[in-house]
Amino acid sequence: MINSTDTEWWRTAVIYQVYPRSFNDSDGDGTGDLAGITSRLDHLSSLGVDAVWLSPFYPSPQRDGGYDVANYRDVDPEFGTLNDFDGLVATAHGLGIRVIVDLVPNHCSSDHPLFQEALASAPGSAARAKFHFRVGQAGGETPPNDWQSMFGGPAWTRVVEADGSPGEWYLHLFDRSQPDWNWDNSAVRADFELTLRFWLDRHVDGFRVDVCDAMVKAEGLPNWPHLTKGVVSPIDGVMPPMWDQEGIHEIFREWREVLDSYSGTRMLCAEAWLQPERTARIVRPGEMNQAFNFAYLEQAWDAPAIRRTIETSLSANDAVGAPTTWVLSNHDVMRHASRYGYDTHVELESGVGAEDPQPDRALGLRRARAATALMLALPGSAYLYQGEELGMPEATDLPDGVRQDPVWERSGHLIRGRDGCRIPLPWTNEAASFGFSTSATTWLPMAGDLGSFSVEAQDGVAGSTLEFYRAALALRRSLGWGQLTWNESPDELIDFSRGGVRVIANVSSVARALPQGCEVLLASGPLEGGTLPGDTTVWVR
Repeated sequence: MINSTDTEWWRTAVIYQVYPRSFNDSDGDGTGDLAGITSRLDHLSSLGVDAVWLSPFYPSPQRDGGYDVANYRDVDPEFGTLNDFDGLVATAHGLGIRVIVDLVPNHCSSDHPLFQEALASAPGSAARAKFHFRVGQAGGETPPNDWQSMFGGPAWTRVVEADGSPGEWYLHLFDRSQPDWNWDNSAVRADFELTLRFWLDRHVDGFRVDVCDAMVKAEGLPNWPHLTKGVVSPIDGVMPPMWDQEGIHEIFREWREVLDSYSGTRMLCAEAWLQPERTARIVRPGEMNQAFNFAYLEQAWDAPAIRRTIETSLSANDAVGAPTTWVLSNHDVMRHASRYGYDTHVELESGVGAEDPQPDRALGLRRARAATALMLALPGSAYLYQGEELGMPEATDLPDGVRQDPVWERSGHLIRGRDGCRIPLPWTNEAASFGFSTSATTWLPMAGDLGSFSVEAQDGVAGSTLEFYRAALALRRSLGWGQLTWNESPDELIDFSRGGVRVIANVSSVARALPQGCEVLLASGPLEGGTLPGDTTVWVR
């Protein structure tokens, strides 16, 4: 059962992300669902996680993997019903696992009733004021400003008015099917408070807030002669007008008051691709509880750079009294078991095709396990992405014809996108779809070798990635830890102590001597005599 006295559980929690379409299918239609998740919660319990975060399961046309929400207060029939959701929460809580749901407040689906009402209404109407509708430039013929979409192309789409004439333009930082909400509008704020309360009343333990740093735009929507994507820090002292505007903090404080009015501890986790110093402003007292540390996720396998990122992140969050929240993989980026298999720069969201340079799978997994052991020893909270506990690689051989990420089309087939990290999970060695579904056809195809990564293939097998994760999480929970202090070490090592535990990551290909007389508590890979092999992390005392 949930420990209701642990009021700051989120400071040290290990939280497991479930992408519902790909976790487990209970009804044989080839797509995962809520009942399928509930039936596999014993796996998460045996893994030892504290909470589960569910990516969107709301009614959606699925043009962007569910992040195009058509109704924030219901369950898409593809995933089940509200009763299924309630059953999932009750079962999870009975296993001592908290439940976090996704909130997508920057944009909705173009199918959302309020946007459909806006399209049917006249320019200047209250319905259109809930979004960013503007008259175009050059007599209305060109977009209102020069902003570019995160998925490629202009961030504006022109509508056809009721009389059939070309009309205003609406803003969408992502796909044209995802209009941005206008958070300067009080009706938008009130409606989202209803959404928060709807799910809090159904006993969720918190929200992961999608693209929260984009919710408020600079007044007047000024031109920005730079990229939208990848620019998350000031240029000439000015933040991009679509990112990290001061007004977001008022919204976060309002939401925190709502959450704090409920019994138990409910939490907010920010998705904001900002530098640590900017991210820390989101987790100041009275705002969000956590924010993903994407600077750490983006870091290449380079010891001095990793150490600098750890130091910068801890310093920024310690200054505001917030935990640092570590993550290595999610539904938007190449799985770290694959990206660490390259020795060159990797575009995290661009995807890999069969004809592209392929990662070294053995090297990638060895480094991924070492990186995970390092991450789980750091102070703060940690997020795991479904399948990483199995060492699942990126799907790099998907036929281009099955791709569903909208960036594939918007980029003119130049960027393959994020489908490769979203393929269904394998549960068994052999079945129509490795135990994910009774159907041989799944919403994204599963490679023929996935059975070797399945839960069944690794359960109870010494040295398997699954058993390594179980051991690491159990040990993490049992140790006293303490403050982090750095030890003197060569540049190729990351070496620190926390309480009576010393953590050493060998971020090189050359073996190093282990401390004499040490007791090895955990190793990310096989050890060789008294040495620490390259691309391996140990916890010792």
